[in-house]
Amino acid sequence: MKDLEISTEYITLGQAMKLSGAASSGFEAKALILEGEVTVNGEVDTHRGKKLHDGDVFGYDGETYRIACK
Repeated sequence: MKDLEISTEYITLGQAMKLSGAASSGFEAKALILEGEVTVNGEVDTHRGKKLHDGDVFGYDGETYRIACK
């Protein structure tokens, strides 16, 4: 599991995917999320605007990322 540090209260799932490198663009992130390829806290989530807070975990393609607020 990789920590994804943010300096705000939350980050959207699409933004988190771009920041982590799991998606190369917002368009790619949107497509992956809508296709059901991404999990949030162990469950498939198809809302790219989903707000992730400190401690939330998202996964894609065998990698998991934990949101860590500074």
